[in-house]
Amino acid sequence: MSTQLPEQVEEESSAAEAEPTSAAQERRLEKKRQRAEEKERQRQAEEAEKALEEEDTYHLKVFRYDPEIAGKKEPRFDDFHVPYHKGMTVLDALMYARDTYDSSLTFRHSCRQAICGSDAMFVNGSQRLCCKTQLSDLEEPVRIEPLPHAEVVKDLVVDMEHFYDQMEAVEPYFQTNELPEGELEEQRQTRENREKVKMSTRCIWCGACMSSCNIAAGDNQYLGPAALNKAYRFTMDEREGEDMKQQRLEILEQEHGVWRCQTQFSCTEVCPKDIPLTEHIQELKREAVKNNLKFW
Repeated sequence: MSTQLPEQVEEESSAAEAEPTSAAQERRLEKKRQRAEEKERQRQAEEAEKALEEEDTYHLKVFRYDPEIAGKKEPRFDDFHVPYHKGMTVLDALMYARDTYDSSLTFRHSCRQAICGSDAMFVNGSQRLCCKTQLSDLEEPVRIEPLPHAEVVKDLVVDMEHFYDQMEAVEPYFQTNELPEGELEEQRQTRENREKVKMSTRCIWCGACMSSCNIAAGDNQYLGPAALNKAYRFTMDEREGEDMKQQRLEILEQEHGVWRCQTQFSCTEVCPKDIPLTEHIQELKREAVKNNLKFW
C-alpha cells in the first residue's frame, strides 16, 4: 500500500490540470502561426500578381499554319504577350511564347549568335535574323511571319531546298589548276585579294536576300543574290584556276544568272551580315562583259 504526502498529491493534481491548458495553448499558437503563414502567402501572391500587371510586355502576332492538323490548315495569327527584359531579342520572345504558352509553336534556331542563319524570318515587314533583332527596336504589335516567296512547312518554318539547290549550282568551293610544289606548303593569297573577297565570305546562307528579291520571286530559275555572291567569292579569288574561272563565268552569264538582277538593292538592305550583294553582282556583270570581249 503506497503512501503519498499531501504536497505530492497537490503537485500531481496541478500538473494534470496544467497539461490540458498547455496543449490548448500550443494548438492556439499553431493555428495562429498557420493563419500568419497563409496571410503571408496571400500577400506574396498579390504582390506577384501586381508585379505581373505592372511588368513591361511585348505584343507578338505570330503566323500559324499546320497542314497536318485539320483545325490548323487555315493560316492565322496568334497573339502572345511576352514579359520584356532589357536586351531581349525576337528569338528570345518566340522561345518564351513557345515554352510558356504553346509548345506546338514551331520555328528554326540554333546558335543564337547570328552565325548559323537558321532563324531568318519576316518581322514587321522586313527580312531579319530573329536572334539579332532587338524587340526594343520594333513597333508593337511585333508581326512575325515565315520568309516570303518560300513554301511554308509549318508555322515559321519554310522549305529551304530550292535555296540550297541554287547555291550548289554555282559550285561554291575552291578549285585550282596549280598546287604548291611542297607537300606542306600553303596556297598563298595576297592581302589585297583577301580584302577584295572578305565581305563575300561572311554569307551564312540564311536566305533573307533571296526572300527579298522580286526577281527571284517571279523567276524560280534565277540563281539569286546569295548564290551569285558565293560565285563572286571564288571568281575573284586569285588562287582559282583560269579554266574554272571561265567555267564559273559561263554559269553566271546564263539567262537566269547575273543579267536578271535589276539592281534594286533589296538584298543588300536586308543582309544581316552587311554584305554589299548588289555591288558584287554588278562586278560579276563587268567580268562577264570583259570575258566576252574579243580583239582582233
